[in-house]
Amino acid sequence: MQELLNNLLNWATTTGIKIIIALILLFISFKVINFIAKKIIKNGEKKNLDKTITKTLAYVVKLGAKVIVCVCLIAYLGIDTSAITALIASFGVCIGLAVNGTLSNLAGGVLILVTRPFKIDDFIEAQGVSGVVADIHITSTKIITGDNKVVYVPNAPLANGNIVNYSEKDTRRVDLDFSIAFDADAAKAQKLVADVLAAHEMVLKDPAIFVRLGEPTNSALVIKSRAWVKSEDYWTVYFDLLANVKEAFGANGIEVPHNQVDVHIKKD
Repeated sequence: MQELLNNLLNWATTTGIKIIIALILLFISFKVINFIAKKIIKNGEKKNLDKTITKTLAYVVKLGAKVIVCVCLIAYLGIDTSAITALIASFGVCIGLAVNGTLSNLAGGVLILVTRPFKIDDFIEAQGVSGVVADIHITSTKIITGDNKVVYVPNAPLANGNIVNYSEKDTRRVDLDFSIAFDADAAKAQKLVADVLAAHEMVLKDPAIFVRLGEPTNSALVIKSRAWVKSEDYWTVYFDLLANVKEAFGANGIEVPHNQVDVHIKKD
C-alpha cells in the first residue's frame, strides 16, 4: 500500500503536474488564438477590407495555430510524436480516398477566392439555390435563402458550375409583359404602361424605359416593357409596376383577357 501511495505521489508530482500545466496552456492558447482571429476580422472591417478574404484568413490562422499548439503540448507531455506521425501515415491512403471530395471542394474554395465570382453579402443563384452569401468556408459556401433557410453548397460544383450574381452590378432591368384583349386600344394601353413606368420614382431615367407591342399569343396582345432600376430596388419596383399597371388598365377600360376556348357546333 505504501509503495502504491508513493507511486501515486510520484505520478502526481511529475506527470500529473504536466497534464495540469498542459491543460492550462491549452485553455489560454485557445483563448488567445480566438482573440487574434477576432482581431483580424475587426481590423479588416476597420480598413474596409473584403469580408471574404478577412474571414477566410482568420479561420485558417485559427485552425493552423490550434493544431500547432496541440502538437507542441503532446510533445511536452512526453508522448512520442513520431508514433503519431506513423499512425497518420498508415491511414494516409484511406484518408486520401475519404477526403477526395473534400480536397476537390478545398480546391474549389481557393478558386472562388482567386477568381471572385461573388463575395459575402452578394445575392447569387447557383446549383439550384438562390440567396445571400453569408460566408465562404474552405470546403463550402453558406447561403441564406429568401425564406431564411441556410444552405451549404460544396465549393467544387459551385466553382465549376454556372453562377448568376445579381449584386455585382449596381443596376438591373425589370422586364414585364402585359396582356390585353385583341379588341382593346393597343396604343392607349402602351401609353398607360409608359406613363406608369415613367411615374415611378425608383425607375431610372437613363437608360430610358422601353414599351412596345410584342408578338401576340393565341388569346391576347402582349405589351412588353423594360425599365432600369437600382439593384436593391428591383423587387419593390417589380411588384409596384404590376399593381399600378393593373389599376391603370381598370381605370381606363383596358380589358385584360383570360384563357378561353371557342366551341363551334356543327349540325349535319
